[in-house]
Amino acid sequence: MPTEQHAEMLWETPSHEEIIGITKSHVEAMETMNIDEVWVQAGMHHVMLRTIGRKSGNEHKIALPYWRDPEGVRIVVASYAGHEKHPAWFLNLRDRDANPEVYVKVQDGEFWSVPDILDEGPEHDRIWELLCDDRAWYRDYQKKCNRTIPLVRLPETRPA
Repeated sequence: MPTEQHAEMLWETPSHEEIIGITKSHVEAMETMNIDEVWVQAGMHHVMLRTIGRKSGNEHKIALPYWRDPEGVRIVVASYAGHEKHPAWFLNLRDRDANPEVYVKVQDGEFWSVPDILDEGPEHDRIWELLCDDRAWYRDYQKKCNRTIPLVRLPETRPA
């Protein structure tokens, strides 16, 4: 059953190349502005997530829409619009040596998080169904690929 976080897909899914450019511009805006036009896009609130590259050691930033689970914790989806491979930000985040915790910026604040990766099992399935009740296009993304699309809980572990 949809919640107040329900969003309709009123856009065409960008290509993987377009996603990279869109994200770069979005992150730049998030770093300089605190207005709804930047932080709430396509009816969804966003976070800026900062990871350290598992191979390069470089800092990477990504803008991602989030959805709150029934406990109120932010969830981001490693869908990459149904691409066959996991997005780089997820691969970096999953590497606990490079990223024992990640920095998360939100519209009115920032925090550090020790992410909880849900990539299989009953909890993934429960959250996936609730999420897809609000954002049905994720089901379409899942049909496009052979991998299970991971969900990442971002609990507020400590202040930034």
